[in-house]
Amino acid sequence: MAGIVNVGVQMDHVSGITIAGDSTFAMSLEAQARGYRLFHYTPDKLSLRDGKVYAAVQQMTLRDVKGDHFTLGEPERIDLSTMDVILLRQDPPFDMAYITSTHLLERLHPNTLVVNDPAWVRNSPEKIFVTEFPDLMPRTLITRDAGEIARFRQEMGDIILKPLYGNGGAGVFHSARDDRNLSSLLEMFGQMFREPFIAQEYLPAVRKGDKRILLVDGEPVGAINRVPAEHDARSNMHVGGRAEATELTAREQEICARIGPALKARGFLFVGIDVIGDYMTEINVTSPTGIREVKKFGGADVASLLWNAIEKKRG
Repeated sequence: MAGIVNVGVQMDHVSGITIAGDSTFAMSLEAQARGYRLFHYTPDKLSLRDGKVYAAVQQMTLRDVKGDHFTLGEPERIDLSTMDVILLRQDPPFDMAYITSTHLLERLHPNTLVVNDPAWVRNSPEKIFVTEFPDLMPRTLITRDAGEIARFRQEMGDIILKPLYGNGGAGVFHSARDDRNLSSLLEMFGQMFREPFIAQEYLPAVRKGDKRILLVDGEPVGAINRVPAEHDARSNMHVGGRAEATELTAREQEICARIGPALKARGFLFVGIDVIGDYMTEINVTSPTGIREVKKFGGADVASLLWNAIEKKRG
């Protein structure tokens, strides 16, 4: 690609990341290695004025050194349409602040390539997008109606209950059929969240792991298995889950083949899906993780594959 490529990285502040497991860091390191210029900004620095989208950015240099992983230049207000690529990488929650940032970035895309496509990120919440493939997922209920949830648990037995727009394992509860705390739990959810909740059939296979599969432009490129701690229902690594090497099963390859065309149609260049046993539970399109873990366990250099796809998309 001719000329210097300018890459805006919209993320939570780089000072707060844990580089050993941060996919945004891996993606940005790869961009830097290719000679691209990185410009860091947080979502609160976005502005829309007179039809143009601006941000106060800082040129960023990265180092794969714990405790000394970044240098930022002086803040500079720029028109983001001068960027060649923007990585939309702040972490959820997927709330109105997140949604508003997609509206602003949509003004730039595709002339400035935003990864992932902000309009489709907004229209594909990860716990709702997956319901377009009901035969690939566990039996699922989305509602605020306590009676519906009670009936669902009576039918399913054990269930998992979680906020519809939560992330990172926060607010995930395993409720057994004879658990007398369900009413209190739903009261607490009702006070904390205005949105519906999601209840899913509990999959005992989770004790063997919750597999994160990474896809680039609709094709699977790597996976890790995340095994929950002995006394936790969640497999997320930052709450005690353990990562281990893995390979895709025939069923997982079937799942990826089924969803691949939908991912490509929506311009999702980088996606992470979660699979427990034979069932997909989420399609993560906001800021999927797992790049560094896949490479650590001898898998593909997913960051490099992603930038190959971005370059191809830019033509």
